[in-house]
Amino acid sequence: MSEPKRLHPVAAVVNALRQLKELIIPFLLFVVFGSSGTKWDHFYFYGSIAAVVLVFVYGVLTWYRFTYRIEQGELRIEYGLIVRKKRYIPFERIQSLDSSEGILQRMFGLVKVKVETAGSGGMGLQDGEAVLTAITKQDAEEIHNYLVSIKRADRLVHDEQEQEASEDVLYKISIKELLMLASTSGGVGVVISAVMAFVFQFEEFIPYEQIFDGVESFVKSGFVFVSFVVFAGFLLAWIIALFGTMLKYANFTVRKVDNDLVITRGLLEKRQFTIPLNRIQAVRISENLIRQPLGYAAAYIESAGGSALDHESSKVIILPIVKKRQIPDLLEPYLTDYQFRNELTPAPSRSYGRYLFKSWILVFPFILAAIWFFRPWGYAALILLVVSALWSFLNFKDAGWGIDNGMLTFRYRRIVKNTVFMRKNKVQSFSVKESFFQRKKKLATVEAIVKSGHGGSGGKVIDLEKKDAEAIYHWYSHEAAE
Repeated sequence: MSEPKRLHPVAAVVNALRQLKELIIPFLLFVVFGSSGTKWDHFYFYGSIAAVVLVFVYGVLTWYRFTYRIEQGELRIEYGLIVRKKRYIPFERIQSLDSSEGILQRMFGLVKVKVETAGSGGMGLQDGEAVLTAITKQDAEEIHNYLVSIKRADRLVHDEQEQEASEDVLYKISIKELLMLASTSGGVGVVISAVMAFVFQFEEFIPYEQIFDGVESFVKSGFVFVSFVVFAGFLLAWIIALFGTMLKYANFTVRKVDNDLVITRGLLEKRQFTIPLNRIQAVRISENLIRQPLGYAAAYIESAGGSALDHESSKVIILPIVKKRQIPDLLEPYLTDYQFRNELTPAPSRSYGRYLFKSWILVFPFILAAIWFFRPWGYAALILLVVSALWSFLNFKDAGWGIDNGMLTFRYRRIVKNTVFMRKNKVQSFSVKESFFQRKKKLATVEAIVKSGHGGSGGKVIDLEKKDAEAIYHWYSHEAAE
């Protein structure tokens, strides 16, 4: 593939649609406010058409000026409308190739390939990443095979059997797990928030007063009827979220190919992520409030890949939903540096008072306001004291830490219960903090950070024994000095 090649013409359409997506709000405002019954109506109308045409012309020109080729062990890309730019990416620096198939790509049997390099972490082509928007599957396979051959040559593997890619299926989602994932994903809030955000973009010309008057009349029609309509609305949002999640995670499969984890998923839009094992920084097990009582959890990998605009490549879900007790058996044979059966040291019992105090401080203003403005019904807000006490107990109960065979484990809860497993050589920074009140109770807060995408990730556990925090610090500083 030494001759320069252009992307498929579908890339021109994709480029244009991406530009229109970024301009959708100002474009709608331009069209709506321009249609005001004045002599300028024709100007706004034809101006809108001209803007759309220019965007598509820009997409075509961008596509025409973009070429790529493989030459002398490099992926060479040339692009730019006015200023011609060249980017040469040595294959030795390429860490992974992530491919996806959007609706337009699938219609023409194409794929989108994202090239992630060791220097990735920026904001697009100019900062360490290349994206081939629409190429044939054959060309994508050629690039992948060339990358694999380069990697194998670097490892000086000459034995024919070793050169053949060893492939194991680590996990494949079942229909039962897919239904459980979709049912417990919490996507209802996302759907409702998206609808509300979209509606309020047009508050200038939507007659909200008339709508609110209609809602008031609607509420007067009866409590049972209103409750039924509200329930139906939430049910509809839940069904939308259910199908959206099922389409996104259908056919979710994790395979280990040589020294990479390859993740594929999606029904309408097929996506593939490649994660080199040596770029894994930490493993995170998450249990939300619905899944935890059922014994289910999800597992994520914190990767050194990704960018400022692509967090999905840095925090990759590897097990979308599975029985928590099965996680060690699924991951330990492939992630051999990690152990997932560690005994953790909990926070001391005297720290519960601090968890409770911080929780009550947050809810007290709401309780006082409810009692002051809505008495006598406002006294019902006192139930928040009980709820916050239970929530504080959950946060306290889930706090813990462990060190085992060069691995640091933190467990904590915010909304979701998280257990983070970090190898000592992947921890970039570790801190111990004490407030004035913590010092009096001989408690401390610990935090460990690993590299994840453009920034950092890790874990933070509050109000541990001070001597435990110091022990973790000495363990980390001793290991770092070696």
